[in-house]
Amino acid sequence: MVTVVQMYGMFQDALTYDDVHVNFTREEWALLDPSQKSLYKDVMQETYRNLTAIGYNWEDHSFEEHCQSFRRYGRHERCHTGEKPSENTQCGKAFAQHSHLQRHKSTHTGEKLYECKPRDKAFTYDSQLQTLERIHSGEKPYKCNQCGKTFERRCNLGRHKLIHTGRKSYKCNQCGKAFARHSHLKLHGITHTGEKPYECDQCGKAFASHSYLQVHKTIHTGEKPYVCDQCGKAFAHSRPLRRHKIMHTRKKTYKCNQGGKAFARHSHLKTHGVTHTGEKPYKCDQCGKAFASHRYLQVHKRIHTGEKPYECDQCGKAFASHSHLQVHRITHTGEKPYKCDQCGKAFAYHSYLQVHKRIHTGEKPYVCDQCGKAFAHLRHLQVHGITHTGEKPYKCDQCGKAFTSHSYLQVHKRIHTGEKPYVCDQCGKAFAQLSHLQVHGITHTGEKPYKCDQCGKAFSSHSYLQVHKRIHTGEKFYECDQCGKAFASHSHLQVHKRIHTGEKPYVCDQCGKDFVVQRDLKRHKRTHTGEKPYKCNECGKAFVWNGSLRAHKVIHTGEKPYKCNECGKAFACNTSLRTHKAIHTGVKPFKCKQCGKAFVGQNYLKKHERIHTGEKLYECNECGKAFVFDASLRKHKAVHTGVKP
Repeated sequence: MVTVVQMYGMFQDALTYDDVHVNFTREEWALLDPSQKSLYKDVMQETYRNLTAIGYNWEDHSFEEHCQSFRRYGRHERCHTGEKPSENTQCGKAFAQHSHLQRHKSTHTGEKLYECKPRDKAFTYDSQLQTLERIHSGEKPYKCNQCGKTFERRCNLGRHKLIHTGRKSYKCNQCGKAFARHSHLKLHGITHTGEKPYECDQCGKAFASHSYLQVHKTIHTGEKPYVCDQCGKAFAHSRPLRRHKIMHTRKKTYKCNQGGKAFARHSHLKTHGVTHTGEKPYKCDQCGKAFASHRYLQVHKRIHTGEKPYECDQCGKAFASHSHLQVHRITHTGEKPYKCDQCGKAFAYHSYLQVHKRIHTGEKPYVCDQCGKAFAHLRHLQVHGITHTGEKPYKCDQCGKAFTSHSYLQVHKRIHTGEKPYVCDQCGKAFAQLSHLQVHGITHTGEKPYKCDQCGKAFSSHSYLQVHKRIHTGEKFYECDQCGKAFASHSHLQVHKRIHTGEKPYVCDQCGKDFVVQRDLKRHKRTHTGEKPYKCNECGKAFVWNGSLRAHKVIHTGEKPYKCNECGKAFACNTSLRTHKAIHTGVKPFKCKQCGKAFVGQNYLKKHERIHTGEKLYECNECGKAFVFDASLRKHKAVHTGVKP
């Protein structure tokens, strides 16, 4: 008797898989009703079993792959139909796939079968363990055939490929915006509903997605299982680790097709693209300010709510954005790993180094579309843009003063609070602004790396050099809108405006006298302390002000560099020349508010005002008698000494 297997051997050459299978295209498959699809699957599975039973050799595994492909397609169809045949008997939640139901059940049991020995960490799913093991080993078996980029997981490769195709199949039915991934569409949908179903059981904060909640929970646990194999830095999640690794490789695979600029991350390329289009689709519903990305809008909204979710674990200070917290942390560590290869200056962040390098290259990529002025930094362009609009949306709630940016308002508020968070580690002196601390630091080192190429004068900061250069060019960008007077720097204009407003924000805590600029207050305080820090190295005479010392030195040198261009008379200091020029012009811009008398210089007006106030700053140290003017005190002293001044 001939066996089934022997019979198969007789027809081995005649029978192939193609002879017995029926193939449908995806389009044809979509036209079949459920009963027809079910019948097809039953017939094909029976055929497969029969051929296997008689010893058919499945060399290319085409049938098995064919079945797997249609099983995957069947699961995918449920995304569109909403069918969820697998239901959990404990909580009633339904799932489109049986494997998803099995995974969900572990949330009730708490069972974690898969353990990672190096990290002593357990996982619910085998796939989670495999992913973590690949992070430790560096294995990335899934490679993109277009750009060569490799991935730990097949799904990550699939997501990545959408960047090359540009396909966005998932469309929002409310606003029409399209997405490459269904999960992104679901997240986007929450911007319309405002729904946040995932709540933290420790602090009560709610999130739009479960993954966001998981990321948030690491703030409470402090867990950081993802470690950089190059520098040892640890992260709470794999995504920040991947971003961090780019700092070591600096590979920039995403290139802008307009300007040619390359980026390490696709999200950075998208954000950059807005600089060309100018598009700002995300608008604040409270103040109307628009933003290029939804993330920027979310951070901005915290200005209105006062929310500061990112807290420093060392000093407790809280911040509205994670990037601000990162910048703040450097004040504790002092770490500056990014060094300029031209001047050796070090920076806490790579972005700071990139901006700094423009000082050497002269690159100014940010151009104002109204006046054509170019800037090295985007923030400087944004601040400049307000000079055209005049907009000042940020108002101080104590004095009503308005500012063009939130950061300027924050710095201004320190005048009222007296807060000085930036402390010099050498002498302990504190400052309200970081830039002031940086400038102060040079008083200890004496370093002045920025040199004028016209006169050779050196400066401690690049901004001081830029202002100085305007002496040579005669440039005066900043004009007073009340009297038309122009200034080389914005700070000089701000001080000048106080002449019109009468504002004097700097008050002496001993006598209550107020001043227009902080420098004058510091000088004034020396009248109480008797401090005279500026000493002549020839005769030993000391002075309260540096300007007085410079004027005094002329007695020894005889130098008078300031010359009047009308009569040729020369002066030792610039203020004396300005006062002298009033003889020719007759202009007396400084007017007394009480009696109307006008003066050529502000210092003359100040002295005159003491007649009205009765203030007597100059006191005789022998008899205690006080005088309005220094000259009057000198005359009086002759009574005691017998020497005529």
